[in-house]
Amino acid sequence: MSDQTAPVSLEEFNHRLAEISETMPKRLRQCAEFVAQNTDRIAVSTVAELSVGAGVQPSAFMRFCQLMGFSGFSEMQKMFRETYAQKWPDYATRLENLRATGDDSPSALLAEFVEAGRLSLENLASTVDLETLEKAVDVLAEAPMIHVVGFRRAFPVASYLSYAFEKMNIAAVLHDGVGNLNPRHAIREGDVVIAITFAPYSQETIDLAAYAHDLGNKVVAISDSLSGPMRKTEALMLSVSEVDVGAFRALSATISLAIALAVSVGAKREKLIDGK
Repeated sequence: MSDQTAPVSLEEFNHRLAEISETMPKRLRQCAEFVAQNTDRIAVSTVAELSVGAGVQPSAFMRFCQLMGFSGFSEMQKMFRETYAQKWPDYATRLENLRATGDDSPSALLAEFVEAGRLSLENLASTVDLETLEKAVDVLAEAPMIHVVGFRRAFPVASYLSYAFEKMNIAAVLHDGVGNLNPRHAIREGDVVIAITFAPYSQETIDLAAYAHDLGNKVVAISDSLSGPMRKTEALMLSVSEVDVGAFRALSATISLAIALAVSVGAKREKLIDGK
């Protein structure tokens, strides 16, 4: 067993995973990659099910848990269950919690979401990596085609980016899964993928980003963790977090980042065209 103290939060877990995953033996690295992409499954799956998903024996998965500082799988699963139960209960529970605190009136909720949005925007302004943002704008401005993908909570951001690019006459494809169609084969040499996903992360988004990376295309990722599953695509990572209200998360900071990214790409493309 590792002599490290077991992580007590998902943030600590992700930080440690990012630190040591590249030095792990092959089988344990498979476990690390699978866990990073499927954090939502750890709390509700057995070690046998997770081992099959990772393509390893249960004993290897147990060694992975110990390397991360846990006594075994049960202790690691307990941390995941406590983390998700506290942070992201189901919607019925979130509403019940709001009613219990007396904060479910429209005026109170509006004030809470406005304040959460303000705090999220202030945090974005002080934490965004401006150098990475500049690099993202540069690669997107030079792309023949921009492919945008984001599902569930990330879908409004993806659809807005596609809309903004269309209005600026920038070639873009929204990968939305309508009709269960998968236009990944439309990705050509030089194209860039914008992948938007947040915990517990959308497998469809991760798969498309990984597919593009394997082709040699660049990926720009908008996510809530620098140590999440998008890191293995060598993406230009733009991290953004949202302050929640009763575990409901708005998209104030994320949409602002998306607007800034789209407008910057449009302005950069105009400069490139004028310079030719």
